Amino acid sequence: MKRKTIPTVCLIILAATGSITAQEVPASLSLTVGQAVDYALDHNRSVVSARYDLLASDKSYLEAFSAGLPSVSGSVGLNDNLKLMTTLLPGEIIGMPGEKVPVTFGSQYNASFGVTASTAIFNAPWIIGMKTAKLATDLAEKGVEQTEVNTSESVMKVYYLILVSQETLKVIEANLENLNEILASTKAMYSVGMAEATDVDQMQSTVSTLINTKASMQRALEVNYNLMRFMLGVPRETEVNLTETLDSVVEEINVEQLLGQDFSIEDNIDYKLIEGQVRMSELSLTGAKAAVLPSLAGSIYYNKGGQGDELNDLQWFPNSVLGFQLTVPIFGSGERYAKISKAKINLEKAHNTRAMVTDQLLMQEKELRFNLQSAWEQYRLQKENIEIATRVLKSFENKYNQGMASSLDLTQANNNYLTAQNNYLSALMNLLQTKVAFNKLMNNL
Repeated sequence: MKRKTIPTVCLIILAATGSITAQEVPASLSLTVGQAVDYALDHNRSVVSARYDLLASDKSYLEAFSAGLPSVSGSVGLNDNLKLMTTLLPGEIIGMPGEKVPVTFGSQYNASFGVTASTAIFNAPWIIGMKTAKLATDLAEKGVEQTEVNTSESVMKVYYLILVSQETLKVIEANLENLNEILASTKAMYSVGMAEATDVDQMQSTVSTLINTKASMQRALEVNYNLMRFMLGVPRETEVNLTETLDSVVEEINVEQLLGQDFSIEDNIDYKLIEGQVRMSELSLTGAKAAVLPSLAGSIYYNKGGQGDELNDLQWFPNSVLGFQLTVPIFGSGERYAKISKAKINLEKAHNTRAMVTDQLLMQEKELRFNLQSAWEQYRLQKENIEIATRVLKSFENKYNQGMASSLDLTQANNNYLTAQNNYLSALMNLLQTKVAFNKLMNNL
């Protein structure tokens, strides 16, 4: 199944309303595989964290974009000159040659208010910075998508693991019930001299071993349920009921249809992320080269100053300035050259990594196609072996009841039956996990 990433606008609304974290958890959940995946994509903490990363990245882009937009600032000032400055002037200016005359300049109060506006007219690093921030947001979206895909894969695998564990437990319980009946029958036969004490001991040992196996499986099943609760993002006390059955899950598997799909590497999330890293390296190189370009900025300033010895009787004089600033890098002591060289190396490394990931994904596709075909064939083989082992066990049970087979023969047949069941369920689990891995690679989750 596919589920597209929540758009950024929706994420902002969710974060603003607190609906991502503030949620009412039901006391119990009954879920199909698809419903479990959908619930996890809404509540899993890893997915929620990835969406918060996307929100933060979106704000970073806004921050980078705003850095080059016009900015306006205002200022207001008031000075009370408690003691005005005194300066000695030549006496010649007032008819007192040869003397220094002390003169006080200024007024008691100076006030001013003004507005300054500035903007970048051309700044190459800012332009590249905006593109880089936008690409970082795109990569954050891909990160959310990757987290959703990984979460979907984990939920499905745990879901199938629980189903297989439940089926294993059913097999053990049914076999244990059957062996208890045989044990009771053996004890009855022993009491009338038709069976030996070793027969009773052998059957009792087999039953005890199976009881321990059942207890271990029950504990493992509870661990798997706790893992499912963790993946769903619900408390441990939440009751989780899985409504799918192994039969219904297997019926949906169409191996020929799966193997008939063409692999589009461009749709794979891992390839999308590495492609984004290549573009990021390209922008880093462009940004390093852009640092040698001139930048042009403009500003306008308006101010009005007031002077006087009384606050309510100041004389006001306006002034304004319109200016442009052109900055031309001339010599950077080799720093810019080093940054450009380093950016080129990182770009070459990104290209090499992309080629490596491409080879890995293509190899993984062939391997998973082979594994899926093999898993399907192994599943069908083990299913046939189950039928054979069941018939053999029934035959030995009849022979044992008629005194034609020993307890050791029956125990061996029962062990073979349990081994066949284990092999069958292991093959089934392998088939389901391989199918999930193949769908993940093919971007079908």
